[in-house]
Amino acid sequence: MSPHYRILLAFVLATLLVVRRVEARAFFVFGDSLVDVGNNNYLATTARADAPPYGLDYPTHRPTGRFSNGFNIPDLISQKIGGRESPLPYLSPELNGERLLVGANFASAGVGILNDTGIQFVSFIMT
Repeated sequence: MSPHYRILLAFVLATLLVVRRVEARAFFVFGDSLVDVGNNNYLATTARADAPPYGLDYPTHRPTGRFSNGFNIPDLISQKIGGRESPLPYLSPELNGERLLVGANFASAGVGILNDTGIQFVSFIMT
């Protein structure tokens, strides 16, 4: 092996030893049912996921408001960027103060960008 390759190999190994995992300080989610973790539980809507079979493969085996039978995309991303739980739904009463500073999930099933999108499923959230 030439000296140049040895120097390059030493540099790469040193870099791998120095690099550390960086956690994200905040994680905010926007979207529809693919990333909703329970906002629709707090809305008057027909688009709901708070009854079986939703949540069947979730660790608690109970419906959580996710439109899946287990983890959804924000759950998986949260595990990869810091190992903590997915951000709470924005409408959750548990999301206040310090918890809001580390993230929130604004996603809601049945919503869209246009006013006419999903009008049959969700009432508008007035701010």
